[in-house]
Amino acid sequence: MKFVKMHGLGNDFIIVEDLQEEIQLSDWEIQRLCHRNFGIGADGLVFIHPSQRGDFRMRIFNSDGSEAEMCGNAIRCVAQHAYETGLVDKNEVLVETQKGLNRINIFLKGTQVDSVEVNMGEPVLDSLLVPAQGENRMIIMEELVLNQLGLTFKITALSMGNPHCVIFVEDGEKMPFNEIGYLIEHHPLFPRKTNVEFVEIVNKRKIKMRVWERGVGETLACGTGACASVVASVLNNLTERRVTVTLPGGQLEIYWDEKQNQVFMKGPAEKVFTGEADLSEKQPEK
Repeated sequence: MKFVKMHGLGNDFIIVEDLQEEIQLSDWEIQRLCHRNFGIGADGLVFIHPSQRGDFRMRIFNSDGSEAEMCGNAIRCVAQHAYETGLVDKNEVLVETQKGLNRINIFLKGTQVDSVEVNMGEPVLDSLLVPAQGENRMIIMEELVLNQLGLTFKITALSMGNPHCVIFVEDGEKMPFNEIGYLIEHHPLFPRKTNVEFVEIVNKRKIKMRVWERGVGETLACGTGACASVVASVLNNLTERRVTVTLPGGQLEIYWDEKQNQVFMKGPAEKVFTGEADLSEKQPEK
């Protein structure tokens, strides 16, 4: 299986062109390929499939083998790969995902791709659609209790194609991040699990964010998480609508357009290497 390894701010992916839709991988095979010691190493595996609605279709699997609806960093990587390899020959691209069509703009510096902007669509605030089982149809600064740690947080829950739980903190570095992230991901409030963002407000135009990704764990960046964090910041009157989000892997520019109610994300993507993966190894018997 031929692949290209790419990353968006350190959030890395194995990208496979499967235009004939012939490749079928088990959860175990995806886990093995994404394993950082025994495989290629990645936060997720992405297939490029043909599409009847867009220029191509993106299907993404987390490193645990579970399928995700959408990923902002992955879609930037996929769009850049498609442009650089000639799969598309234009700067404006339509990519189909599980959550619909995303419009991508590719910006060049000379002949090289400089950055990629994605229209991430409308934020979903209805708790039934996030989905999140709160008492209200919008979960904005509601209490969530972690009995295991004896901690209570004020959360804002929304979807940017996948579910997010945003928590505002004074200092994200001092939080027991892995424990909290895992417990909230699996909290009964979120029937399809959730991504978790810890957000520090720097000023009205800048925030810092750490992210625990559903099915992956902590990653260096999350595009949908950055979008969700800015939407949550605006809803709570903490920032303006155009915000620079600083993540461990770098920065993203996020803009929530009030008139269109669309969220736009702009940032870089980079190719790391190309290769071929041997799929002949079978899952060992337990």
